[in-house]
Amino acid sequence: MNAVRDILETVLIALLIAILVRAFVIERFLVDGPSMEPTLWDSQSLLVNKLAYKFSKPKRGDVVVFRYPLDPSRDYVKRCVAVGGDTVEMRLGRLYVNGLLKEEPYVRFPGLYEMKSITVPEDCIFVLGDHRTNSEDSRMFGPVKLSLVKGKAVFIIWPLKDMGAIR
Repeated sequence: MNAVRDILETVLIALLIAILVRAFVIERFLVDGPSMEPTLWDSQSLLVNKLAYKFSKPKRGDVVVFRYPLDPSRDYVKRCVAVGGDTVEMRLGRLYVNGLLKEEPYVRFPGLYEMKSITVPEDCIFVLGDHRTNSEDSRMFGPVKLSLVKGKAVFIIWPLKDMGAIR
C-alpha cells in the first residue's frame, strides 16, 4: 500500500511541477504558416521563454510570441523590429528604424512594401514576419501592446534536423 501511495505522490508532484513550468516558465509553440521563413518553418515546434520579458522588454531583433491583437485566443510569432519610442518606415520593402536603414540578413523576400513613418507607442512593439511578402503583422494590425507578449522564442525542438537556437 505504501508503494502505491509513494507512486501516486510522485506522479502528482511531477504533474504539479509540469503545470507550473508551463504556466510560468517555458511553453511549446507550433509555427503555423510561412510568415517567418527562412528563420522558422511551418509545423516547427519551438520553446518560448515566458520569463524573458518579466524583468525586461523585448529588444529589436527578438523573435517573440504574442496574443494576436485582433483575436487574443490565437498566438502569433514574429520578429520585433522596433520598440516604444522608435519611428518605423518601409520604403520599397526596406525597413528604416529611427531614419536608419536596417540590414536584415534573415529577410529573404522583402517585397516592395511601402509604409509611412509611424512612432511606436511606449507600451508597444512593432513586429514583422521575416517573409515580408507573406506575413500578417504590424503593418496590418498595428503595434502590439507589451501586455499581449507571451515570451521570447528561443529554441527549435522539432523536427530534430532543425533543432537549435533561434537567431
